[in-house]
Amino acid sequence: MKVKIVNQSKHDLPAYETNASAGMDLRANLNGVVVLKPLERSLIPTGLFIELPVGYEAQIRPRSGLAIKKGITLLNTPGTIDADYRGEIKIILANISNEEFVVNDGERIAQMVIASHVQAEWVEVEELAISERGAGGFGSTGTQ
Repeated sequence: MKVKIVNQSKHDLPAYETNASAGMDLRANLNGVVVLKPLERSLIPTGLFIELPVGYEAQIRPRSGLAIKKGITLLNTPGTIDADYRGEIKIILANISNEEFVVNDGERIAQMVIASHVQAEWVEVEELAISERGAGGFGSTGTQ
């Protein structure tokens, strides 16, 4: 699948690290550094603009290494970039650790997964079909 991209960053285009990778790492495009204090969040630019085909979205997700090692995650995750959005991809980084985190230019801060989707058409009915689970909510299917 071909996706149009404008790269106004100082960095190479995102790329899959292996043949089986689902996501591509996104890099911070900064003129200096951004310091995230504990429980602070910041909008980090990437310098990337994309044009997805209709029926696809780009999902923006945290990087597991930053999450477990540094306590850095993304708010609004997974973030969705719709096919008709043409603005710069920016990442909402959040520091949920007890230590400051420095974001440097070129640092891999998130991953992007391109996924297909469908739009639902609502069919209003009086009742829904019975299922095995029924209305069981959080924790209703057991703990094992």
